Amino acid sequence: MTQATDALFRPFHLKGLDLANRIVMAPMTRGMADEGVPGRKQAAYYRRRAEGGVGLILSEGTVIDRPAARNLPGIPFFHGKDALAGWKEVIDGVHAAGGKMGPQIWHTGSTRASEWEPVAPVESPSGLVGPDEPRGKAMSEEDIADAIAAFASAALDAKKLGFDVVELHGAHGYLIDQFFWGGTNLRDDRFGGATIRDRSRFAAEVVKATRAALGPDFPLILRVSQWKQQDYSARLAETPAEMTDWLLPLVEAGVDILHCSQRRFWEPEFAELDGAQGLNFAGWAKKLTGAATISVGSVGLSGDFFGAFGGKSSDVTPLDQLVQRMERDEFDLIAVGRALISDPAWVSHIRDAQPGVLKGFDAKDLAELV
Repeated sequence: MTQATDALFRPFHLKGLDLANRIVMAPMTRGMADEGVPGRKQAAYYRRRAEGGVGLILSEGTVIDRPAARNLPGIPFFHGKDALAGWKEVIDGVHAAGGKMGPQIWHTGSTRASEWEPVAPVESPSGLVGPDEPRGKAMSEEDIADAIAAFASAALDAKKLGFDVVELHGAHGYLIDQFFWGGTNLRDDRFGGATIRDRSRFAAEVVKATRAALGPDFPLILRVSQWKQQDYSARLAETPAEMTDWLLPLVEAGVDILHCSQRRFWEPEFAELDGAQGLNFAGWAKKLTGAATISVGSVGLSGDFFGAFGGKSSDVTPLDQLVQRMERDEFDLIAVGRALISDPAWVSHIRDAQPGVLKGFDAKDLAELV
Protein backbone atom coordinates (compact mmCIF):
# COMPACT_ATOMS: atom_id res chain seq x y z
CA MET A 1 0.00 0.00 0.00
CA THR A 2 1.83 3.11 -1.16
CA GLN A 3 -0.80 5.76 -0.70
CA ALA A 4 -2.92 7.05 2.20
CA THR A 5 -6.49 5.90 1.97
CA ASP A 6 -8.16 8.89 3.66
CA ALA A 7 -10.37 9.48 0.61
CA LEU A 8 -12.10 6.16 1.28
CA PHE A 9 -12.96 7.14 4.84
CA ARG A 10 -14.74 10.43 4.34
CA PRO A 11 -18.34 10.43 5.58
CA PHE A 12 -21.13 10.32 3.00
CA HIS A 13 -24.59 11.88 3.41
CA LEU A 14 -27.64 11.58 1.19
CA LYS A 15 -31.19 12.20 2.37
CA GLY A 16 -31.48 10.16 5.57
CA LEU A 17 -28.42 8.03 4.83
CA ASP A 18 -25.30 8.85 6.87
CA LEU A 19 -22.30 6.63 6.21
CA ALA A 20 -19.04 6.65 8.13
CA ASN A 21 -17.01 5.88 5.00
CA ARG A 22 -17.29 5.40 1.23
CA ILE A 23 -16.93 1.60 1.15
CA VAL A 24 -19.93 -0.50 0.17
CA MET A 25 -20.24 -4.26 0.44
CA ALA A 26 -21.30 -5.29 -3.05
CA PRO A 27 -24.29 -7.62 -3.42
CA MET A 28 -23.01 -11.16 -3.95
CA THR A 29 -25.21 -14.19 -4.49
CA ARG A 30 -24.57 -16.80 -1.79
CA GLY A 31 -27.62 -19.04 -2.32
CA MET A 32 -27.66 -20.53 1.17
CA ALA A 33 -31.11 -19.49 2.40
CA ASP A 34 -33.02 -22.69 3.20
CA GLU A 35 -36.44 -22.58 1.53
CA GLY A 36 -35.68 -18.97 0.61
CA VAL A 37 -35.65 -17.86 4.25
CA PRO A 38 -32.56 -16.12 5.71
CA GLY A 39 -31.61 -17.36 9.15
CA ARG A 40 -29.04 -16.98 11.88
CA LYS A 41 -26.10 -17.82 9.63
CA GLN A 42 -27.03 -14.98 7.25
CA ALA A 43 -27.59 -12.59 10.17
CA ALA A 44 -24.15 -13.41 11.57
CA TYR A 45 -22.53 -13.14 8.13
CA TYR A 46 -23.78 -9.60 7.53
CA ARG A 47 -23.18 -8.51 11.12
CA ARG A 48 -19.51 -9.50 10.82
CA ARG A 49 -19.13 -7.10 7.89
CA ALA A 50 -20.72 -4.30 9.91
CA GLU A 51 -18.33 -5.06 12.78
CA GLY A 52 -15.50 -4.99 10.25
CA GLY A 53 -16.24 -1.38 9.34
CA VAL A 54 -18.16 -1.55 6.04
CA GLY A 55 -19.89 1.79 5.44
CA LEU A 56 -22.93 0.36 3.65
CA ILE A 57 -23.84 -3.30 3.26
CA LEU A 58 -25.94 -4.39 0.28
CA SER A 59 -27.45 -7.83 0.59
CA GLU A 60 -27.27 -10.54 -2.00
CA GLY A 61 -30.11 -10.43 -4.52
CA THR A 62 -33.50 -11.06 -2.93
CA VAL A 63 -36.61 -12.16 -4.78
CA ILE A 64 -39.81 -10.21 -5.39
CA ASP A 65 -43.19 -11.93 -5.19
CA ARG A 66 -43.43 -13.22 -8.75
CA PRO A 67 -43.43 -16.80 -10.06
CA ALA A 68 -39.99 -18.01 -11.18
CA ALA A 69 -38.27 -14.78 -10.09
CA ARG A 70 -35.05 -16.55 -9.03
CA ASN A 71 -32.64 -18.64 -11.05
CA LEU A 72 -31.12 -20.73 -8.24
CA PRO A 73 -32.47 -22.50 -5.18
CA GLY A 74 -31.31 -20.97 -1.92
CA ILE A 75 -31.69 -17.39 -3.09
CA PRO A 76 -33.64 -15.59 -0.35
CA PHE A 77 -37.13 -14.21 -0.80
CA PHE A 78 -38.07 -10.68 0.17
CA HIS A 79 -41.72 -11.50 0.66
CA GLY A 80 -43.71 -13.75 2.95
CA LYS A 81 -43.90 -13.79 6.74
CA ASP A 82 -40.99 -16.17 7.38
CA ALA A 83 -38.52 -14.53 4.99
CA LEU A 84 -39.31 -11.02 6.22
CA ALA A 85 -38.85 -12.17 9.82
CA GLY A 86 -35.45 -13.50 8.82
CA TRP A 87 -34.51 -10.19 7.24
CA LYS A 88 -35.63 -8.39 10.40
CA GLU A 89 -33.06 -10.41 12.34
CA VAL A 90 -30.42 -9.49 9.75
CA ILE A 91 -30.99 -5.74 9.86
CA ASP A 92 -31.30 -5.65 13.64
CA GLY A 93 -27.92 -7.37 13.94
CA VAL A 94 -26.27 -4.99 11.48
CA HIS A 95 -27.65 -1.98 13.33
CA ALA A 96 -26.52 -3.39 16.67
CA ALA A 97 -23.00 -3.51 15.23
CA GLY A 98 -23.23 0.11 14.09
CA GLY A 99 -23.73 -0.67 10.38
CA LYS A 100 -26.06 0.47 7.63
CA MET A 101 -27.70 -1.88 5.13
CA GLY A 102 -30.12 -2.24 2.25
CA PRO A 103 -31.53 -5.26 0.46
CA GLN A 104 -30.95 -5.72 -3.24
CA ILE A 105 -34.32 -6.54 -4.77
CA TRP A 106 -34.46 -8.46 -8.02
CA HIS A 107 -36.22 -10.64 -10.55
CA THR A 108 -33.80 -12.74 -12.60
CA GLY A 109 -36.04 -12.89 -15.68
CA SER A 110 -35.29 -15.74 -18.06
CA THR A 111 -31.64 -16.25 -17.08
CA ARG A 112 -30.34 -19.71 -16.26
CA ALA A 113 -27.65 -20.08 -13.62
CA SER A 114 -27.73 -23.89 -13.29
CA GLU A 115 -29.68 -26.95 -14.35
CA TRP A 116 -32.22 -26.16 -11.63
CA GLU A 117 -35.56 -25.12 -13.07
CA PRO A 118 -38.34 -23.24 -11.28
CA VAL A 119 -41.80 -24.81 -11.29
CA ALA A 120 -43.45 -21.87 -13.09
CA PRO A 121 -42.34 -20.77 -16.58
CA VAL A 122 -39.70 -18.05 -16.55
CA GLU A 123 -40.78 -14.66 -17.88
CA SER A 124 -39.06 -11.87 -19.78
CA PRO A 125 -39.93 -9.00 -22.13
CA SER A 126 -40.08 -11.17 -25.25
CA GLY A 127 -39.59 -14.77 -24.15
CA LEU A 128 -35.86 -14.60 -24.85
CA VAL A 129 -32.83 -15.18 -22.65
CA GLY A 130 -30.46 -13.72 -25.26
CA PRO A 131 -30.61 -12.56 -28.87
CA ASP A 132 -32.39 -15.23 -30.94
CA GLU A 133 -32.41 -17.55 -27.92
CA PRO A 134 -35.94 -18.42 -26.77
CA ARG A 135 -36.67 -19.31 -23.16
CA GLY A 136 -39.87 -19.02 -21.17
CA LYS A 137 -42.74 -16.69 -21.98
CA ALA A 138 -43.18 -13.08 -23.01
CA MET A 139 -44.78 -11.01 -20.28
CA SER A 140 -48.30 -9.73 -20.75
CA GLU A 141 -49.16 -6.19 -19.71
CA GLU A 142 -50.81 -7.71 -16.64
CA ASP A 143 -47.59 -9.57 -15.82
CA ILE A 144 -45.66 -6.32 -16.18
CA ALA A 145 -48.05 -4.44 -13.91
CA ASP A 146 -47.83 -7.19 -11.29
CA ALA A 147 -44.03 -7.21 -11.44
CA ILE A 148 -43.88 -3.44 -10.99
CA ALA A 149 -46.18 -3.70 -7.99
CA ALA A 150 -44.08 -6.53 -6.54
CA PHE A 151 -40.89 -4.45 -6.70
CA ALA A 152 -42.63 -1.58 -4.91
CA SER A 153 -44.12 -3.90 -2.28
CA ALA A 154 -40.74 -5.44 -1.48
CA ALA A 155 -39.16 -1.99 -1.16
CA LEU A 156 -41.88 -0.87 1.24
CA ASP A 157 -41.37 -4.00 3.34
CA ALA A 158 -37.66 -3.13 3.53
CA LYS A 159 -38.47 0.32 4.84
CA LYS A 160 -40.91 -1.12 7.40
CA LEU A 161 -38.27 -3.58 8.62
CA GLY A 162 -35.84 -0.73 9.29
CA PHE A 163 -33.39 -1.01 6.39
CA ASP A 164 -31.51 2.17 5.53
CA VAL A 165 -31.70 2.01 1.71
CA VAL A 166 -33.16 -0.16 -1.05
CA GLU A 167 -31.34 -1.25 -4.21
CA LEU A 168 -33.18 -2.36 -7.34
CA HIS A 169 -31.21 -4.75 -9.56
CA GLY A 170 -31.35 -3.49 -13.14
CA ALA A 171 -28.12 -5.07 -14.40
CA HIS A 172 -26.36 -8.25 -15.59
CA GLY A 173 -29.03 -9.54 -17.93
CA TYR A 174 -31.78 -9.99 -15.33
CA LEU A 175 -35.38 -8.87 -15.85
CA ILE A 176 -35.06 -5.07 -15.78
CA ASP A 177 -31.90 -5.29 -17.88
CA GLN A 178 -33.64 -7.56 -20.38
CA PHE A 179 -36.05 -4.69 -21.03
CA PHE A 180 -33.09 -2.33 -21.60
CA TRP A 181 -31.33 -4.65 -24.05
CA GLY A 182 -32.42 -4.55 -27.68
CA GLY A 183 -31.36 -8.20 -28.04
CA THR A 184 -34.00 -9.38 -25.55
CA ASN A 185 -36.69 -6.68 -25.83
CA LEU A 186 -38.51 -7.01 -29.15
CA ARG A 187 -41.83 -5.71 -27.88
CA ASP A 188 -43.96 -3.44 -30.02
CA ASP A 189 -45.91 -1.87 -27.16
CA ARG A 190 -44.92 1.01 -24.88
CA PHE A 191 -42.36 -1.15 -23.08
CA GLY A 192 -40.36 -1.82 -26.26
CA GLY A 193 -38.90 0.40 -28.93
CA ALA A 194 -35.94 1.09 -31.14
CA THR A 195 -34.01 3.30 -28.70
CA ILE A 196 -32.58 2.81 -25.24
CA ARG A 197 -34.82 5.63 -24.01
CA ASP A 198 -37.87 3.70 -25.22
CA ARG A 199 -36.70 0.47 -23.63
CA SER A 200 -36.02 2.21 -20.30
CA ARG A 201 -39.73 2.74 -19.74
CA PHE A 202 -40.26 -0.47 -17.73
CA ALA A 203 -37.40 0.44 -15.39
CA ALA A 204 -38.74 3.97 -15.04
CA GLU A 205 -42.15 2.60 -14.08
CA VAL A 206 -40.54 0.31 -11.49
CA VAL A 207 -38.63 3.26 -10.07
CA LYS A 208 -41.71 5.51 -9.98
CA ALA A 209 -43.78 2.88 -8.17
CA THR A 210 -40.96 2.17 -5.74
CA ARG A 211 -40.43 5.85 -5.07
CA ALA A 212 -44.14 6.31 -4.41
CA ALA A 213 -44.07 3.43 -1.92
CA LEU A 214 -40.95 4.69 -0.13
CA GLY A 215 -41.78 8.38 -0.09
CA PRO A 216 -39.48 11.19 -1.19
CA ASP A 217 -36.86 10.98 1.55
CA PHE A 218 -35.82 7.31 1.55
CA PRO A 219 -32.63 6.59 -0.46
CA LEU A 220 -33.11 4.46 -3.58
CA ILE A 221 -30.26 2.80 -5.50
CA LEU A 222 -30.43 1.26 -8.97
CA ARG A 223 -27.74 -1.15 -10.15
CA VAL A 224 -27.00 -0.98 -13.88
CA SER A 225 -24.42 -2.48 -16.22
CA GLN A 226 -23.42 -2.47 -19.85
CA TRP A 227 -22.32 -6.15 -19.82
CA LYS A 228 -24.70 -9.07 -19.50
CA GLN A 229 -24.03 -12.56 -18.20
CA GLN A 230 -25.40 -13.65 -21.59
CA ASP A 231 -22.83 -11.47 -23.40
CA TYR A 232 -19.89 -9.93 -21.55
CA SER A 233 -19.19 -7.56 -24.47
CA ALA A 234 -22.73 -6.15 -24.72
CA ARG A 235 -23.15 -2.40 -24.53
CA LEU A 236 -26.39 -0.46 -24.09
CA ALA A 237 -24.76 2.92 -24.63
CA GLU A 238 -22.01 3.44 -27.19
CA THR A 239 -21.86 7.22 -26.61
CA PRO A 240 -22.42 9.65 -23.74
CA ALA A 241 -25.61 10.82 -25.46
CA GLU A 242 -27.00 7.27 -25.43
CA MET A 243 -25.98 6.87 -21.79
CA THR A 244 -27.88 10.05 -20.96
CA ASP A 245 -30.96 8.72 -22.76
CA TRP A 246 -30.67 5.51 -20.76
CA LEU A 247 -29.92 6.76 -17.26
CA LEU A 248 -31.27 10.29 -16.91
CA PRO A 249 -34.96 9.25 -17.13
CA LEU A 250 -34.32 6.79 -14.30
CA VAL A 251 -32.82 9.47 -12.09
CA GLU A 252 -35.72 11.77 -12.96
CA ALA A 253 -38.11 8.95 -11.99
CA GLY A 254 -36.63 8.79 -8.50
CA VAL A 255 -33.24 7.05 -8.35
CA ASP A 256 -30.82 8.69 -5.91
CA ILE A 257 -27.71 6.56 -6.52
CA LEU A 258 -26.62 4.68 -9.63
CA HIS A 259 -24.60 1.55 -8.86
CA CYS A 260 -22.53 1.17 -12.01
CA SER A 261 -21.24 -2.36 -12.45
CA GLN A 262 -18.18 -3.01 -14.60
CA ARG A 263 -15.62 -5.80 -14.60
CA ARG A 264 -12.62 -3.58 -13.71
CA PHE A 265 -13.31 -0.20 -12.11
CA TRP A 266 -10.17 1.40 -13.58
CA GLU A 267 -11.19 0.90 -17.22
CA PRO A 268 -12.42 4.05 -19.00
CA GLU A 269 -15.94 3.89 -20.34
CA PHE A 270 -15.28 6.02 -23.43
CA ALA A 271 -11.51 5.87 -23.90
CA GLU A 272 -11.85 7.36 -27.37
CA LEU A 273 -13.10 10.59 -25.77
CA ASP A 274 -10.90 11.06 -22.72
CA GLY A 275 -8.03 8.60 -22.98
CA ALA A 276 -6.78 5.59 -21.10
CA GLN A 277 -7.18 7.30 -17.72
CA GLY A 278 -10.62 8.66 -18.52
CA LEU A 279 -13.79 8.46 -16.49
CA ASN A 280 -15.08 4.99 -15.76
CA PHE A 281 -18.75 3.96 -16.01
CA ALA A 282 -19.68 5.46 -12.63
CA GLY A 283 -17.76 8.62 -13.47
CA TRP A 284 -19.65 9.16 -16.70
CA ALA A 285 -23.00 8.31 -15.08
CA LYS A 286 -22.38 10.94 -12.40
CA LYS A 287 -21.29 13.54 -14.94
CA LEU A 288 -24.28 12.97 -17.22
CA THR A 289 -27.08 12.64 -14.67
CA GLY A 290 -25.93 14.54 -11.59
CA ALA A 291 -26.78 11.53 -9.42
CA ALA A 292 -24.45 10.07 -6.84
CA THR A 293 -22.74 6.91 -8.09
CA ILE A 294 -21.17 3.71 -6.79
CA SER A 295 -18.32 2.18 -8.75
CA VAL A 296 -17.35 -1.48 -8.54
CA GLY A 297 -15.11 -4.02 -10.24
CA SER A 298 -12.14 -6.08 -9.00
CA VAL A 299 -11.22 -3.70 -6.17
CA GLY A 300 -7.97 -4.69 -4.50
CA LEU A 301 -7.69 -8.01 -6.34
CA SER A 302 -5.60 -9.33 -9.22
CA GLY A 303 -8.36 -11.10 -11.18
CA ASP A 304 -11.87 -10.07 -12.13
CA PHE A 305 -14.91 -11.77 -10.67
CA PHE A 306 -15.64 -14.00 -13.66
CA GLY A 307 -12.67 -16.10 -12.61
CA ALA A 308 -14.36 -16.82 -9.30
CA PHE A 309 -17.11 -18.70 -11.13
CA GLY A 310 -14.44 -21.08 -12.37
CA GLY A 311 -12.92 -21.55 -8.92
CA LYS A 312 -10.05 -19.07 -9.35
CA SER A 313 -8.70 -17.21 -6.35
CA SER A 314 -7.15 -13.71 -6.53
CA ASP A 315 -4.20 -12.01 -4.87
CA VAL A 316 -4.13 -8.61 -3.18
CA THR A 317 -3.25 -5.57 -5.32
CA PRO A 318 -2.62 -1.91 -4.34
CA LEU A 319 -5.46 0.60 -4.03
CA ASP A 320 -3.51 3.58 -5.40
CA GLN A 321 -5.62 4.11 -8.51
CA LEU A 322 -8.86 3.77 -6.56
CA VAL A 323 -7.69 6.38 -4.06
CA GLN A 324 -6.70 8.76 -6.86
CA ARG A 325 -10.13 8.50 -8.48
CA MET A 326 -11.88 8.95 -5.13
CA GLU A 327 -9.74 11.99 -4.34
CA ARG A 328 -10.94 13.72 -7.49
CA ASP A 329 -14.56 12.69 -6.77
CA GLU A 330 -14.96 10.78 -10.02
CA PHE A 331 -17.61 8.76 -8.19
CA ASP A 332 -18.97 8.86 -4.65
CA LEU A 333 -18.78 5.32 -3.29
CA ILE A 334 -16.86 2.14 -4.09
CA ALA A 335 -18.29 -1.35 -3.78
CA VAL A 336 -16.08 -4.25 -2.75
CA GLY A 337 -17.14 -7.83 -3.42
CA ARG A 338 -14.90 -10.87 -3.27
CA ALA A 339 -12.38 -9.36 -0.85
CA LEU A 340 -15.21 -9.11 1.69
CA ILE A 341 -16.32 -12.69 1.09
CA SER A 342 -12.96 -13.95 2.32
CA ASP A 343 -12.23 -11.26 4.93
CA PRO A 344 -15.02 -9.63 6.96
CA ALA A 345 -12.47 -7.22 8.47
CA TRP A 346 -11.07 -6.03 5.11
CA VAL A 347 -12.25 -2.45 5.67
CA SER A 348 -10.73 -2.29 9.15
CA HIS A 349 -7.40 -3.51 7.81
CA ILE A 350 -7.41 -0.76 5.19
CA ARG A 351 -8.49 1.90 7.68
CA ASP A 352 -5.82 0.91 10.20
CA ALA A 353 -3.08 0.77 7.52
CA GLN A 354 -2.48 -2.96 7.94
CA PRO A 355 -1.81 -4.07 4.37
CA GLY A 356 0.29 -6.95 5.57
CA VAL A 357 -2.74 -8.73 7.01
CA LEU A 358 -4.96 -8.28 3.95
CA LYS A 359 -6.22 -11.50 2.45
CA GLY A 360 -6.89 -12.11 -1.19
CA PHE A 361 -9.96 -13.94 -2.38
CA ASP A 362 -10.02 -17.68 -1.81
CA ALA A 363 -12.58 -19.35 -4.07
CA LYS A 364 -13.12 -22.04 -1.43
CA ASP A 365 -14.85 -19.40 0.69
CA LEU A 366 -17.78 -19.42 -1.74
CA ALA A 367 -18.89 -22.69 -0.19
CA GLU A 368 -19.60 -21.15 3.23
CA LEU A 369 -20.54 -17.91 4.95
CA VAL A 370 -17.18 -16.89 6.42
